[in-house]
Amino acid sequence: MGFAPPQASPTILDLGRSPTLRFICIEEIVPMSKPIGHFTSYTLNDGSLLESLQEQYGPSFEQMTRREKLFLISAIATQLCDQAPGRCRDEIYVVGHQINSSLPVADREGLIEALIDQVRYGQSLSVVAEVLPMR
Repeated sequence: MGFAPPQASPTILDLGRSPTLRFICIEEIVPMSKPIGHFTSYTLNDGSLLESLQEQYGPSFEQMTRREKLFLISAIATQLCDQAPGRCRDEIYVVGHQINSSLPVADREGLIEALIDQVRYGQSLSVVAEVLPMR
């Protein structure tokens, strides 16, 4: 039998004797996405593609489907990969297959987030004469 997280249930708070002063408190908080400008160089009224994207699809891309967002992630990552120096080690292709065939969706999404963080702010192996460590 596996672990099941507790279900969020609303709590009714009575704030006085009047039945009209009752509020429902939702115990589960859903995180809000940050707007495009938090992650990019977009500034208000700059006339850029970023501004156009925000106007058309919302400041957090909330007017795109999940599939459309994943497509853009894939398209951008493919182009950045093609422009990056060097090549992928053969084992990385195997790791990619293992991730996609073995991990649940939530873990794969978490890995996307972790990898993006590392691409932007982390340190990577340097490409020196195409010599990369192999396992």
